[in-house]
Amino acid sequence: MNPTPVVLCGDAVRIVPLDLSHTEDLLAAGADPEIWRYLPIPQPNSLAEVKAWIDDALKHAATGEQIPFALIDTSTDRAIGSTRFLDIHREWRTLEIGWTWMAASVQRTGVNTEAKYLLLRHAFHDLGAIRMKFKVDARNLKSQRAVERIGAVKEGVLRKQRINHDGFIRDAVYYSILNDEWPSVEQRLQAMLAR
Repeated sequence: MNPTPVVLCGDAVRIVPLDLSHTEDLLAAGADPEIWRYLPIPQPNSLAEVKAWIDDALKHAATGEQIPFALIDTSTDRAIGSTRFLDIHREWRTLEIGWTWMAASVQRTGVNTEAKYLLLRHAFHDLGAIRMKFKVDARNLKSQRAVERIGAVKEGVLRKQRINHDGFIRDAVYYSILNDEWPSVEQRLQAMLAR
């Protein structure tokens, strides 16, 4: 398993490698402070701050430890959010989907479901992953329900998993989908997207 930058195309969303050309769109997409409530960095409020965030993501990408993506709305061709493959263990064939955020205007639409479907399908079908992990701030009940809704299994809580940028010491709820669970999760996601 060797994840690399890739383009994944769906009906509502296209997932592309993150780069500096997405700076303006992502500043606009991330305008709602609620988006950043549980993320590890404070809300970027200027082009310079978004550029610094993208530069940092690209530094992690250069080492192969993370693969950052922009989420592109196929109807407007504008970036509406971002996500990443991270905690990549090539030798174990495991990785995580995380750092996911999107504009308030596309939340609770099929965009997040389709993005997760595209990333999971790529990981299990193309990369040969055996385990996909998600971790969610224990306070973020909305994201926990979203991860559960797609069929991920709750594994437990890591207490005091991280100190956030604001000093809050968070607990993280861990979820996973295994390769032998993927066929039923894939059918579930396909049914959700067909609605």
